[in-house]
Amino acid sequence: MNQQTEYDLIILGGGPAGMTAAIYAARANLRTIILEENVTGGLVNSTYTVENFPSYETIHGMELMEKMRGQVDSLGVEVEEVCEVETLDLDGSLKVVRTDEGSFLAKAVIIATGRSPIPLDLPTECNEVHHCAICDGGPYKGKRVLVVGGGNSAFDEGLYLQRIGIDHITLVEEMDRFFAAKATQDELLSSARVDARVDARVDARVETKVVDLALENGMLARAVLENVRTGEQDVIPVDGVFVFLGQHPNNGLFREIIETNDQGYVLAKTDMATNIPGVYSVGDINDKPFRQITTAMADGTVAALAIERYLRTPT
Repeated sequence: MNQQTEYDLIILGGGPAGMTAAIYAARANLRTIILEENVTGGLVNSTYTVENFPSYETIHGMELMEKMRGQVDSLGVEVEEVCEVETLDLDGSLKVVRTDEGSFLAKAVIIATGRSPIPLDLPTECNEVHHCAICDGGPYKGKRVLVVGGGNSAFDEGLYLQRIGIDHITLVEEMDRFFAAKATQDELLSSARVDARVDARVDARVETKVVDLALENGMLARAVLENVRTGEQDVIPVDGVFVFLGQHPNNGLFREIIETNDQGYVLAKTDMATNIPGVYSVGDINDKPFRQITTAMADGTVAALAIERYLRTPT
């Protein structure tokens, strides 16, 4: 498809930062489109409960994002989901975003590409390794799972797995302590169905020299844990692995042209502008001390207001 369509604003990413920017831009009568490589909502979709969002004591992450998407749709913002961006041309006054659906042109672009989970570095491919308990936990009801990581995400997802009826959870952390909030740790670790281990890492997903029914069916059967201090190994039965080792910035499209820090996060100004005129950056992709739904929305608000001023100011 060689279709070219011009807008006032192109937003790359449909998480809370991108959708908030779209809402403000639409209310300013800017013709806006969101290009999202997956589905709108971003990582918030995989959050079991959100309990720190003003106006909701508790709400499922996906439900919150559905409500936000409803407002985006009501304002007439165009949204292209499952849209792969192939190249960016951001240098000129008219920016060009080329995708598998065609080319999109605009005087302003917001980067809201967020972050992706860091994968577990293991030698063997395995379909039973996941990064979202809400998305993939259901089939493991009544089974045994391994949760890798010791931060808030690992414990939050562990609590969700426990609530849906996982028979047993082994939680491992390579460092010498867990890093999740103490209240969350206390809640999960109080269960007799949870075995928590520090100083441990996953050495292999499958004991490949053992042939059993699970291995014959191509299913995960065991994991080998290794104590990082002593080198002692322990083989445990598991049916699935859920990995929460942190995230890395989705900057592959622009890391050579937009200024970032050493970790690859965008160095945006207070108005969310980048080093390229007309290009702004919001949300988790930015270099910032805190990454929350509300801080992402604040970024989107600031960027949209700044872009309105940028586009309305005579050159």
